Amino acid sequence: MTVPAFRHFRLLSMAILVGACWHIQSAQSEASGLLIADGGLGGALEIKEHDVSVVINNGIAVTEVRQIFHNTEQRIVEALYTFPVPAGASVSNFSMIINGKEMIGEVVEKKRARQIYESYKTVKRDPGLLEQVDYKTFELRIFPIPAGADQHIKVTYCQQLDFDHNNATWVYPLSTTTRKDINQKTTGKFSLTVDIKSEIPITKLVSPSHEQDFAITSYTPNYTRASLEVQKGDLSRDVVIAFDTERARTGVDMIASKQQGEDGYFLMTVTAGKELEEYGAGMDYVFVMDISGSMSNDGKLTQSRNTIDSFVTTLGTEDRFEIITFNNAPQMHFGQMTVVSDQSRKSAEDFLSSQRAKGGTSLRPAVTTAYKYKDGDRPLNVVVLSDGMTETNEQSELLRLIADAPSGTRVFCVGIGNDVNRPLLKQLAEGAGGLAAFVSQQDDFARQAQAFRRKLMRPVATGVRIQVNGIETSDVTPDALPDLFYGAPLRLSGRYKNSGDATITIEADVMGQPISQTVQVKFPEVEDKNPEIERVWAFQQVEQLMADIRKNGESSAAVAKIISLCEGYSIVGEYASFIVLENDAEYGRWAIARRNAIRVTRDDKARLQLQQQLQLLRDSALAQSGPAAPENVAASESTQQDLSQTVPASAASPASVSPAIAPVQTTPTDLNWAPSSVPSASPSSSGGGGNGGGAIDPITGLFAAGLAASAILNRKRRTATPHGQSSKSS
Repeated sequence: MTVPAFRHFRLLSMAILVGACWHIQSAQSEASGLLIADGGLGGALEIKEHDVSVVINNGIAVTEVRQIFHNTEQRIVEALYTFPVPAGASVSNFSMIINGKEMIGEVVEKKRARQIYESYKTVKRDPGLLEQVDYKTFELRIFPIPAGADQHIKVTYCQQLDFDHNNATWVYPLSTTTRKDINQKTTGKFSLTVDIKSEIPITKLVSPSHEQDFAITSYTPNYTRASLEVQKGDLSRDVVIAFDTERARTGVDMIASKQQGEDGYFLMTVTAGKELEEYGAGMDYVFVMDISGSMSNDGKLTQSRNTIDSFVTTLGTEDRFEIITFNNAPQMHFGQMTVVSDQSRKSAEDFLSSQRAKGGTSLRPAVTTAYKYKDGDRPLNVVVLSDGMTETNEQSELLRLIADAPSGTRVFCVGIGNDVNRPLLKQLAEGAGGLAAFVSQQDDFARQAQAFRRKLMRPVATGVRIQVNGIETSDVTPDALPDLFYGAPLRLSGRYKNSGDATITIEADVMGQPISQTVQVKFPEVEDKNPEIERVWAFQQVEQLMADIRKNGESSAAVAKIISLCEGYSIVGEYASFIVLENDAEYGRWAIARRNAIRVTRDDKARLQLQQQLQLLRDSALAQSGPAAPENVAASESTQQDLSQTVPASAASPASVSPAIAPVQTTPTDLNWAPSSVPSASPSSSGGGGNGGGAIDPITGLFAAGLAASAILNRKRRTATPHGQSSKSS
């Protein structure tokens, strides 16, 4: 399998602030998770309990939301429940308690699912329907809810967390406009628990949004829990959890999922680490800010101002910048590139404060104007801040415009607001060989701005190609790899046949210097600890097909493939929905296979095993606390013995952490570089372990050697360049 290189670096499009975490919050916005009676036309049902359980492992967060709603109406109602999910997240399960039993939903083609749901309404039976309404919104319909009755629902979604250097952020969104008169508090308990397991030690965990509300406990260097529980909980603000791992070095990691006798699935990650040299020269920045009428909602314009202000604060004295606002037409502030100074920063602040949201959204003229600021050999970074609400007929033209940016130009897309057109902004990023990441308003703007700046100040690997030899792989996503930026993982997923050892070759260009490195990996014959990998692969396949539709238009073949993937891997999308029926006999009556019920059973088994491991770690930590007494010592030793028999070495002891796959440690003879020691993997952990921070823990130093050597060579070249002359590099 060969993953072709993307077009030579020309530009990076990256959504860095606001969204994968979705939401922008103002005093006027309303909470999500509220059931509105009669399809949104009747009275509200009160939230009795809202419980969220999150497990972050192998770089994948599985979020399970359980809610109990109470019908305060003196009549039978149909309820409408509107909610967002993070960018890159897929709803993987929807279930309801019906007649005292949990009924697990199944994914069916969207129109058919709606027809089945409507047929039950006429006879007042118990269906539930979860469908994706548009690019930003999911709706859940339940009927009937009897007068004065409670309704239990459970929704599960999974997502890959984006890492920046050694930091990752998880966000739970709690802001979707439903109705202005809705009570934003639970009548009972609001609880949220986040378990984070990482094979790289966790050095810090904080909640920028709820600093005073979370109890945070570090049980081992590799396992931390954060929990929140309040009565009459406030559901009007996002919950943000941010954690740091010990370090980030360039490396490769892989985790896999494979059932006996079936094809396997893998998720591979390449991370550019901190050993890359900073690019010391000044750069040019054009901030393109949307001030159309849609930006007046939910504090979006304020968010845009704060984002630009945070970023401009990080610019150096050798940098220059300009600000362009746009609605129907672009408006330039300085009219030229301006050197960063206290005076220019103040002028920019005053200009931004004077802007008001009005008019339509026409992004193309603004981006075209920004390209005109390209000046000789100086890198130009165009930072677009918008909610992505570009007219449909303009989207394909905008995609072509982004792809045709001047050489040496990079475009960064910043998604603003809960109703941001994430698929479009993500496609702009991927179409430019870049990344997409978002944050909540409740996050730390300064931290995000610094991370944004770091990516631009480090060399980047372009023209990345990855080839796997020794194992037959297929259906690898993405088709074209983006550039590899400092601290930002590059991920690809695929399927594989058989099992055994394989060789992965990574080729790229770093500041004009070609590198080629090889690592050895083992694809396991059976691995049942990471079943989420299968849905991650299928979701990425669906996302790629949807991107093709946005670019080239809808085709029957593409739609059929999307529906097949959604039904086969239980994924809600624009062409498929979840339907919950009263009992198994009803599924049989409609000839709906119980594929998700089987998949959920398997997922729950793996999740239970992990929860048992985490419980043992908590018990072990508790056994070692308190005064030392003979019986306590004995209990502690007993617990440790049980732990060593049940928990893998990587979880039980930080000193014995094993990476996911065994590296081949070969130091290049022509480089004056010595890789750090990396512990070897045990056969039982090969291919299936991974680390809780995505792929931050490298399995080899070889790729790092190539990157570091290229950076050093380029630094020497720049040092040798006479003053006043430029040294060109790609």
